[in-house]
Amino acid sequence: MKILLVSQYYYPERFSVSDIAEVLVKEGNEVSVLTGRPNYGFQKILPGYANKKYEEINGVKVHRVKVKPRKYSRFSIIQNYLSFHKYGKRFARHFKEEFDVVLSISLSPVISISPALVYAKKHKVPCVLYCQDLWPESTLVTHAVKKRSLMYKILYRWSKSIYSKCDRIVISSPSFKEYFEKELNIKDKVFNVVNQPILNSSNRSNEPIVYQNKHNLVYAGNIGKLQLTDLLVEAMKYVKTEDVKLHLMGMGSELWQIKEKITKENLSDKVIYEGAYPIEKAEAYYKNADALVVSLKNEGYVGRTIPNKAIQYMKYGRPMLVVAQGDAKDMLEKAKGSVFASEDPKDIARAIDEICSSKEKDHFGLNNKNYFEEHFTTEKLTHQLLEELICAKK
Repeated sequence: MKILLVSQYYYPERFSVSDIAEVLVKEGNEVSVLTGRPNYGFQKILPGYANKKYEEINGVKVHRVKVKPRKYSRFSIIQNYLSFHKYGKRFARHFKEEFDVVLSISLSPVISISPALVYAKKHKVPCVLYCQDLWPESTLVTHAVKKRSLMYKILYRWSKSIYSKCDRIVISSPSFKEYFEKELNIKDKVFNVVNQPILNSSNRSNEPIVYQNKHNLVYAGNIGKLQLTDLLVEAMKYVKTEDVKLHLMGMGSELWQIKEKITKENLSDKVIYEGAYPIEKAEAYYKNADALVVSLKNEGYVGRTIPNKAIQYMKYGRPMLVVAQGDAKDMLEKAKGSVFASEDPKDIARAIDEICSSKEKDHFGLNNKNYFEEHFTTEKLTHQLLEELICAKK
């Protein structure tokens, strides 16, 4: 099958879309990617890519369009979104190569789907959306806009229009179906679930960190309000087990406040901010941890979904401390490798004490690893996605 994959982000930007494309090629498909010039997380267009329009990466044909580099300011982020929307659609209008199906992988923003729709309409081929983020819901939970604002109304209509034009929508979390049907009133689609693949490490010989403390918990990911990192830090004040440390890794809107909280409340002996590490470095911390932490505020539809880190962590065969509801809790209860807590610092501390004293840590970890191997390898999830593409072509 010839597949045109549209995604604003692609390697060397670190997203699982690159792994999906390469697995599709390994399974005998021909894959071309329409993407931007790499800039996410770098604050600039990477050296060597300023004028690069085409390259081939591990059998995947990659076509790159101009984008404004994403920096920290909101204005810069908006410019970045709109530039891919503009130049991606321009490329799609003039791209003459024929494909059997168009696959769009949507993170943020929803308008990144538009080039796929332009190509699909012009060439009369099906357009399949693999939805990994909800719009405009994501703008609400991040407090970028208010629900009653004019901007929200504009984004709502724009999002609904874009989603409605897709021939098939594959969702990465079961609760997405309810959002599409109840909030966006889109009921004429089949919503099948294919969980989001993890980001695979390129380091095959990463030795685990040797911790100095007896007990260690690791949180790696976005440090923001939605991820409840302030409650995790607060909980460490109430932990009764001695010689426990919480290791935080990542970036986000709450990082400065979290650092300040650690200092002000004299928690530097219990909480350490390690830095913003790539997966190749972060995973060294996972392998000997007492538990890996999954936390997500139970707010709106996004708060009911499965954070990708919940699947990522399972691969490493360690127990999980989980502060989450909805799809994530349902999935992890089935895996039987987690201790759960409510959004209460004292209850989180209780869960930490329970994990540290448990004699079942290795058993919990093995349950998680086995569940991952059974359900969530990139190969298995990509094969499920391929089946959706085949159905769309029919």
